[in-house]
Amino acid sequence: MSAQPDAGSTAAQAALSSPLRRRLLGFLRHDRTPHDAHELAAAVGRHVTTVRFHLNVLIRAGLVRGEAQPLGCAGRPRTVYQVVAHPEPDGNATLTRLLSAQLAATAPARAARAERAGVAWAAELSAIGRSHPRELSDQQVAQAVTGLFAELGFDPELRGDDGDREIRLHACPFRTAARAHPEVVCSVHLGLLRGSLVQLGAPATTTELLPFVEPELCVARLGPSADPTGGALGSRHGGAGGP
Repeated sequence: MSAQPDAGSTAAQAALSSPLRRRLLGFLRHDRTPHDAHELAAAVGRHVTTVRFHLNVLIRAGLVRGEAQPLGCAGRPRTVYQVVAHPEPDGNATLTRLLSAQLAATAPARAARAERAGVAWAAELSAIGRSHPRELSDQQVAQAVTGLFAELGFDPELRGDDGDREIRLHACPFRTAARAHPEVVCSVHLGLLRGSLVQLGAPATTTELLPFVEPELCVARLGPSADPTGGALGSRHGGAGGP
């Protein structure tokens, strides 16, 4: 089984810097069906040899795994590829409950402190800033942030290419803990979102995180703003939100 990527893994950062590899990863994530290199090459419109090269990079980064699939007859087994799952580690919900009780007495205060922790987390992942050139366009910024959330296991999908953009997060590695304590977990993720923009040297941008707009979907929104501190968690959070 392929190892899961570390948050600061340079291999994962390099893998996600390629638009073609992001397309391959996105296709595998959203189709949910294992595919061989020929099928993936047809899906992205590239030569199968090129696709195999990029799949190997994703495998080394721990984002994709390849498995031999018997043909049921004589011949070489067919290799199919699928994304590496990022299951929530045991004990996350309990640990979050214990920590949230120590952060502050009220939900708003806990949220504020948790968001600051998320900003600090983004600063620790400083490779995100070093791995991208400065003077990024809005779309490049959104793609870089989407890549970071992909590396961390959120199964993101970037939508929009002009003005407002949203990153649809189809999987949360901390889902159970987030349902129990959204004011802590979701605020950490909001801080991570905002801190990532700072690390990328992005222009002033509004940020909004809407947890659990659907049972398995959260949405991060990015939009231009003259106020660098603008944005907040959406109304579905608010300390008492969540499903």
